[in-house]
Amino acid sequence: MPAPIRLRELIRTIRTARTQAEEREMIQKECAAIRSSFREEDNTYRCRNVAKLLYMHMLGYPAHFGQLECLKLIASQKFTDKRIGYLGAMLLLDERQDVHLLMTNCIKNDLNHSTQYVQGLALCTLGCMGSSEMCRDLAGEVEKLLKTSNSYLRKKAALCAVHVIRKVPELMEMFLPATKNLLSEKNHGVLHTSVVLLTEMCERSPDMLLHFRKLVPQLVRILKNLIMSGYSPEHDVSGISDPFLQVRILRLLRILGRSDDDSSEAMNDILAQVATNTETSKNVGNAILYETVLTIMDIKSESGLRVLAINILGRFLLNNDKNIRYVALTSLLKTVQTDHNAVQRHRSTIVDCLKDLDVSIKRRAMELSFALVNGNNIRGMMKELLYFLDSCDPEFKADCASGVFLAAEKYAPSKRWHIDTIMRVLTTAGSYVRDDSVPNLIQLITNSVEMHAYTVQRLYKALLDDISQQPLVQVSSWCIGEYGDLLVSGQCEEEEPIQVTEDEVLDVLEGLLVSNLSTPVTRGYSLTAIMKLSTRFSSKVVSIYGSSIDVELQQRAVEYNALFKKYDHMRPALLERMPIMEKSASNGPTEIVQTNGETEPSVPDTKHPPLVTQPANQVRARSHDKSVFTIDGRFSVTDDVAESVINISFTIPPMTAYSKNGLKIEFTFERANPNPNIAVITIHATNTTEADMTEFVFQAAVPKTFQLQLLSPSSNIVPALNQGSVTQVIRVLNPQKQQLRMRVKLTYTHKGSPVQDLAEVNNFPPQSWQ
Repeated sequence: MPAPIRLRELIRTIRTARTQAEEREMIQKECAAIRSSFREEDNTYRCRNVAKLLYMHMLGYPAHFGQLECLKLIASQKFTDKRIGYLGAMLLLDERQDVHLLMTNCIKNDLNHSTQYVQGLALCTLGCMGSSEMCRDLAGEVEKLLKTSNSYLRKKAALCAVHVIRKVPELMEMFLPATKNLLSEKNHGVLHTSVVLLTEMCERSPDMLLHFRKLVPQLVRILKNLIMSGYSPEHDVSGISDPFLQVRILRLLRILGRSDDDSSEAMNDILAQVATNTETSKNVGNAILYETVLTIMDIKSESGLRVLAINILGRFLLNNDKNIRYVALTSLLKTVQTDHNAVQRHRSTIVDCLKDLDVSIKRRAMELSFALVNGNNIRGMMKELLYFLDSCDPEFKADCASGVFLAAEKYAPSKRWHIDTIMRVLTTAGSYVRDDSVPNLIQLITNSVEMHAYTVQRLYKALLDDISQQPLVQVSSWCIGEYGDLLVSGQCEEEEPIQVTEDEVLDVLEGLLVSNLSTPVTRGYSLTAIMKLSTRFSSKVVSIYGSSIDVELQQRAVEYNALFKKYDHMRPALLERMPIMEKSASNGPTEIVQTNGETEPSVPDTKHPPLVTQPANQVRARSHDKSVFTIDGRFSVTDDVAESVINISFTIPPMTAYSKNGLKIEFTFERANPNPNIAVITIHATNTTEADMTEFVFQAAVPKTFQLQLLSPSSNIVPALNQGSVTQVIRVLNPQKQQLRMRVKLTYTHKGSPVQDLAEVNNFPPQSWQ
């Protein structure tokens, strides 16, 4: 056969290909020739063919059929063959290949070879792709070479030992004696690989970490010699002596000094020297400074040293390199909680990074800016962040708006400033605020009693200017529904009141109902606002959506119309203003809950967000949490309570909860199983008078540490003369095992006259709540 072409010629030929198909054709033709040569056991050109095969493998073409040929080259006595054979083994083989068994003996022989370069090839291959079985079999040979006086072999043996430890951690102690003199080596290559080995051992074993802490003074001396030594052409990189070794030593010092006072104290001075003497004009020096900063922040360093580290990061923010600025922002974000005052000194530089064109830098700068906000700088920082919110890309607006909301809630200097800030966010980025922002803002406005007139006026004017921002429209609708009478009466003292009539307000809300920009949720808010204004303004019929294809709006309209008819006597009480709401400590900062009726049990609340679909004849008024009062007396809570499987395990003595004007309410108790925290209370309402009690409604409220669920009553008529009773089941979740307290509201019609009464029930038997 003719001699195969050389690797150089193959590369030149492939580069002449004009298309991918042409290149693929050349590769296939050459692979066919290589396969034929392998089948004929051509030893003369095996090395050349494997070299070409490796090049084709680097181009992404399959070369697995050359695996056994690599083993044959490794077994050869020629160094050039071994070199290509070992290179092929590292590229074409992995731990799953069965040929590892064949390689182990070859590597063992070459580790004991008389030529250091052959030994180096074997060490490189074992350190690159040795399996755990190979590492166990050959760890002894690696340990011997780690003790040799040959620097060329010691540095390779150290890296190979790192691989062995990663594959078989229990062999770590085998290399411990060999590490004693590694740091005494003058050769920088051996020093570098030795530090890598020590770092690996310290990270993997707490015992090794304790053992090697005694090496801190020696590492400090090595690092000091590096930064104080003169020019050395062999190790100089951009005017800095062996920056790679310096970085490795700094990383090892960081591990050794973490959570250890003595070690940290021993390295404080050298860290200060590195931080002040390293040249920052080149990227090499910045890399060393960055590692120094990380080490200072991770060990128990002095406060002055930590300030120095943060100042270095502050200088990084002024660097023209985007990568360095990003690294600085990320590092400052990690340290801002522990060194807040030191980071504050660079606040102006950080804020300037909000104007950077790089999106990654802008995001980090935004996160760090919010982390720097406190009560002293809230006004200035919010001004910058609101300017950023106006001009930033849409991908930032949601996070920025949420950050402004949280910061304003935590550090607002006044209620008016707080509301003005939120108004600014709603008018500039309202479409990007998260869903939980609307109930949070409603809670803020509700609690700011003295600002109700000012807020509703501001929101009304914003609504006249723009109805495209749905969260703004929802909050505005809610406020107009609650405080529309303040808007019409012109009671605003913070700014000049506007002149607006009831009809104008209602026209705006009706416009939202028919606007194409309004979502179904927004229409629900507007519909509820009109309903609530029926008690503040002249009555308004809300049957416009009684036949809407949107089930939610249809149900609202039908239920609200029922209030005007069947339940008109209850409408003023049901549609009273919301009481002050409290945030639930257990549900996190973003969930707003009402006090579960404890503050004002006689006034069920009106909820604007979407209703849960139930029969249309159940007219309800909503609160702003997950709980729902219904006119027929039902009260639903979270799904985990509503869906609890109730099995009765034992009975508790009954009690009389109410007895007045011939109406008697008796409670019987049962314990739920499998959840012992749920008590099941059944009410029995009886009537001793001569006339039936019609339209009977039982309502209950418990403190906010409880959760309560009222199921449907058996009837809404309590028969006269004890000829029957109305029963209704109450489920109470009491996770804290506190004494149960309840306020009840009773509504019924007796002899044509409506009756309403309130009562407190505090004498529950201990078995019902313990």
